[in-house]
Amino acid sequence: MRVILIVLVTVAGLGVLLWARGRQMVGVPAPTNLNQKRASGSVPEASPSTSTPTATITPPPEAGPTIPDNQANPKDATLADNFVGTLNLIVPVVGVRPDQLLDTFTDARSEGRAHDAIDIPAPQGTQVVAAADGEIIKLFQSERGGTTIYQLSTDRKLVFYYAHLQRYADGIMAGKFVKQGEVIAYVGDTGNAGAGNFHLHFSISIVADPKRYWDGTNINPYPLLHK
Repeated sequence: MRVILIVLVTVAGLGVLLWARGRQMVGVPAPTNLNQKRASGSVPEASPSTSTPTATITPPPEAGPTIPDNQANPKDATLADNFVGTLNLIVPVVGVRPDQLLDTFTDARSEGRAHDAIDIPAPQGTQVVAAADGEIIKLFQSERGGTTIYQLSTDRKLVFYYAHLQRYADGIMAGKFVKQGEVIAYVGDTGNAGAGNFHLHFSISIVADPKRYWDGTNINPYPLLHK
């Protein structure tokens, strides 16, 4: 009888032990590793994400080209006709006759520019004279024009531009009033004229503001000099 009781107690103990182990296994927390969760099926696979397109930044436009030293606003060669017979100019290079001049106003130049002036060839050192009465308003060393002179007409409506000069005449300075035919400089090849290419670059512009002597509308000097 005692043996049977011991067997029953032992069996009961084993049953309780097995029941407790089952409860403990049921209470184990789920795996914390995401891959383990996905493997177990407790966490669904994430759908592929759609990337947000990166905004395209458009760079600001580049600055436009700067106005060259003797260039101005849009030009009209026919404007010179308005001054024919009313503006009495002389050829600004000593020894050059009007019938020897060439009309190079519309000739092409580097960087897509138009000439907007006439070239008057002459030997180096030939005297350059004032084409008209007027005030010398600027002596300027220009990259393109070399040694240059800006002269304002007496009515303060026109600017005469002399470039590629060898040097200025003695006594020439800004603020000096010169008479037509007065020596103001000498023919040279300074600036971008080219070594040995001695000539006077001569232009005329109509200005809206005499203080902005560089900013005006270029007119063709040829019909005003070729009489």
